[in-house]
Amino acid sequence: MTQNSNQTSSQKGAKSLGERLRESRKALKLSLKEVSEKAGLSIGFISQLERDLTAPSLSSLSSIAKVLKSDISEFLTQPHGQSTFSRNQDRVAYTLNHKNLEYERLSASFPGSVLNSVIMHEMPGHKIEPIRHEGEELFYMLEGSITVYIEGDENILKAGDSIHFDSNRTHSVWNHTDKQAVILHVCTMNIFGDKQAIK
Repeated sequence: MTQNSNQTSSQKGAKSLGERLRESRKALKLSLKEVSEKAGLSIGFISQLERDLTAPSLSSLSSIAKVLKSDISEFLTQPHGQSTFSRNQDRVAYTLNHKNLEYERLSASFPGSVLNSVIMHEMPGHKIEPIRHEGEELFYMLEGSITVYIEGDENILKAGDSIHFDSNRTHSVWNHTDKQAVILHVCTMNIFGDKQAIK
């Protein structure tokens, strides 16, 4: 893994991620409530995100972009999945406007591919907002421990543990410890936004 790279919307223009999301929502004449309901997120979270008071996870940003009839790549530049092989020293860790949650892309993009995977580095105390969306996902703990909530059920994962579930069920993740957690995350949601470009 190489040095961190913050590849947020600020690199695509002067406007912040929150401003770009708000402008896209207003252009479609959608209310905060409509976006929150369709994206499977709370109104409070959408409001804070548009005011740049919080930062989204990849899943949240992808879900919101879909509601805004946009692609996640319009709001975030991520490493491309051009190679089927990934070496640790060649991967770049990146984040979405904050240092509490970093990603390393693992999966490639090719015709017919449906799996998307990243290694997540979640800092102590960080919480990923509750969300529900299409598809399925799996968490496998590489280091540390996290709490995964699925529709109110609490599941504590430690190194070597995994959980696989229907993403339509409201779920969230919390690093309840004082140490960094490293997680292999695999999902069927298009969190990279580069599959549309595949012929």
